[in-house]
Amino acid sequence: AMAAGLMFAKFSIPRGKITFSRNAVITQRNGKPTLMFRVANERGNQIVEANTKVVMSFASTTMEGESGRTLIDLQLQRNSSPIFVLTWTVFHTIDENSPLFGKTHEDLEKMEAAIFVSIVGIDNTSGQTIHARNSYIHSDILWNYKFLDILIKQPDGKRIINYADFHKTVQAEAAVKPPEGT
Repeated sequence: AMAAGLMFAKFSIPRGKITFSRNAVITQRNGKPTLMFRVANERGNQIVEANTKVVMSFASTTMEGESGRTLIDLQLQRNSSPIFVLTWTVFHTIDENSPLFGKTHEDLEKMEAAIFVSIVGIDNTSGQTIHARNSYIHSDILWNYKFLDILIKQPDGKRIINYADFHKTVQAEAAVKPPEGT
């Protein structure tokens, strides 16, 4: 009975089944350069109180000459979702307060930059906590690209998600402009 209970507990642990887009993109959004990536909930049920944390990491050297990595939290336009059902596009506006401000793809490569993402939420069915993590290194970040629209409106008015295009990107019409004075 104890072995059966342990086996059941092992298999009843909720698996995240959260998919992250293969790439993050930097594109103009509402007239401002914006870092964005997509997340999809592949579970058959909802994840409630989902929270996202995004951190930029890059190589740095202290004044004393010690090498290390610096971690800076990225401010998100929205870092939580009360009900994460299908997809979620996460946005970070690149403004004067962003560590990405004034940077180029080449700058991120020189800095050995990486973006780390974590999502934590509660499985609506079991009540257990769900965790998912992903990272985007500088070569995973596409500049002047945008995600294809995956929301399809059916003739009856219902909207469905086209997961076949979840990872697809296209060249953006408006290029990301460097800030004035740089």
